[in-house]
Amino acid sequence: MKLVVQVKLQPTAEQASTLEATLRACNTAANEVAEVARRARVYRNYDLRKHAYAGIKADHRLGSQAAQHVIKKVCDAYKTLASNLRAGNYGPPDAKRYRRVFTEPVRFRWQAAQPYDARMLSWQHDARTVSIWTVAGRMKDIAYTGSPDQLKAVAELPVGECDLVHRDGMWLLYATVEVAEATPVEPAGFLGVDLGIMQIATDSDGTVYAGEQLNRYRRRQIRLRAKLQAKKTESARRLLAKRARRESRHATIVNHVISKSIVAEAERTSRGIAVEDLTGIRARVRLRKPQRAALHSWSFAQLGGFLTYKARRAGIPLIQVDPRYTSQTCSTCGHRDKRNRPDQATFICRSCGVVAHADVNAAVNIAARGVDGWGAVSRPHVA
Repeated sequence: MKLVVQVKLQPTAEQASTLEATLRACNTAANEVAEVARRARVYRNYDLRKHAYAGIKADHRLGSQAAQHVIKKVCDAYKTLASNLRAGNYGPPDAKRYRRVFTEPVRFRWQAAQPYDARMLSWQHDARTVSIWTVAGRMKDIAYTGSPDQLKAVAELPVGECDLVHRDGMWLLYATVEVAEATPVEPAGFLGVDLGIMQIATDSDGTVYAGEQLNRYRRRQIRLRAKLQAKKTESARRLLAKRARRESRHATIVNHVISKSIVAEAERTSRGIAVEDLTGIRARVRLRKPQRAALHSWSFAQLGGFLTYKARRAGIPLIQVDPRYTSQTCSTCGHRDKRNRPDQATFICRSCGVVAHADVNAAVNIAARGVDGWGAVSRPHVA
């Protein structure tokens, strides 16, 4: 299993200047390749090399590997763009935004990530330095640091491709490492996890993760964003971008904590994890304006990804189930009625009269569907 580990480079002023020149050259070349690809309608890696490789290598002092990575980066960007267009993320085909991104070449900021492979970057773990290719030649003895877990990962695990990034005044390396997966266990039941807007996650044991305190933080960020957006000044736009990065980091930390707690509880009780399949939730859900802001201010896909890889590392089975009617169905008697949920937090069954927290009730239903789904998956096939 592949994981991404972030380490922070600590270059001298001269080294930082060379790294900046390298990123600028690579991303300027990427913009040129993107224009060539759009003009020639060529988006496959090996086909695009015939049009762009020799030119960018000579014009921007790129090495062979760097030039190939620039072209592949452009192809990957167009592949992602095509997926977003098919998914409707830029509106319908007749929308102005759709037409613009469909016809114009993709653009790369100067500090956008540049991939490095083992021939372009090497690690000296004892000295805690890296040797890295630049437009000025091989640059050695660039110090790096990180948390103990990050340093241990890059020192002990096989390291694959790395990305050099300049972000918020820092030089970072994102290293892809290979992690051994634990042997999957046969679960003794499932821990159901209900993901929601007001409560980010609630499990079938009744534990609520990141509740009111986090909601207060999210509401405050929404108010601050509205004030800055109303100013419509250049400084306000810079502050909005800075605040967006801060919110993203906060959400990532909270999602790590939530997913780690859920996986630890499932591992402690020898259970699997059942979660809702929330694919396309933003397009499906119809909410009032205040709720829409809350829905779009949280990364449920990121939380699902964290749950998936942490569960795989621990050998915990994880299964996605159909989320339909889990909040309207009584987990005790199975009676389904939309009136069973009179408000966001309360569940009152109109058949058996059971009263429960609405999210806990939904999580119990998800756990039951996890058991049924696991039985269908693990059942031997009979020809």
